[in-house]
Amino acid sequence: MPTNPPPPTDLPGLIEAYASTGQAILDIGMMCKADEFDKPTQCPGWTVKDQISHVVALENLTGGGVEEEVEVPDYPWVTSDVKGFMERGVESRRKKSGHDVVEEWKRLFAKRMRQLRDTALDPDTEVDSPFGPRPLRKVLEGRIADLWVHEQDLRQAVNWPGNLDSGGAAIFSTWVLDAFPKNLARRAEVPIGTSVILDVSGPVLAREGVRVVPGEGDKPFGERLFSGTTHVDDIDQATGEIIPLPPGSTVSIQLSTESLTRRGAGRVPTDELRYGVQGDEQIARRALDALTITP
Repeated sequence: MPTNPPPPTDLPGLIEAYASTGQAILDIGMMCKADEFDKPTQCPGWTVKDQISHVVALENLTGGGVEEEVEVPDYPWVTSDVKGFMERGVESRRKKSGHDVVEEWKRLFAKRMRQLRDTALDPDTEVDSPFGPRPLRKVLEGRIADLWVHEQDLRQAVNWPGNLDSGGAAIFSTWVLDAFPKNLARRAEVPIGTSVILDVSGPVLAREGVRVVPGEGDKPFGERLFSGTTHVDDIDQATGEIIPLPPGSTVSIQLSTESLTRRGAGRVPTDELRYGVQGDEQIARRALDALTITP
């Protein structure tokens, strides 16, 4: 089911969501004292300054800029090519002060806002991005989601919570919920017939329910409960006879927008997450373990 408030989809709404989280990152950076830039965040290996460095680097590339070529050391938290790519912008700014990186973001953010507000493009027009040509709407959604998650990383590190009712929060919450049916079926290893419901209490309100049913090739499939297209039984493809699904339990998980998105971003392990459960605790834990959508 859609979130409330829903994520922005039109160009003015997307630009406003981008502006909100971009300005929040700038405000946090401007308020940081020199020693606060060295505070660790929930991203392994990254400090407050590193978070802002990453934001600057990727947004610079999105806006058509060029990044310095650097060699990334064999850090233990760089475990994939994608993470290695993300680390380059951070590594190239290691010797800069936190305040210098914030100033870089201040200039770049103003430039990006001018670019976005001056565009006459249709949201569905394909534009260049660091990951190849994509529709402008998708590029903006991706950048807003990424910026907002890193904004929350910064807020957690400096103990300045907020912006959980924003367009960025709605976009990222929707991403997590949209991926939940597949992730539950393929990662959680719950029995066929099991239903799991996520009740998100806000500030972004949402409810998503998934039942695990047999899919193609005997692979489990996550079927949305509230889509209007769910079925109760399976069909024998050879005989056409109805095969009742095995009885399964229903597990309801209650969590806040913050818990949903921190777990969805892979920042907080299930053991440290705040949530409530009605039903099987072990199934709930496996469902939450499977919630992460970040690399």
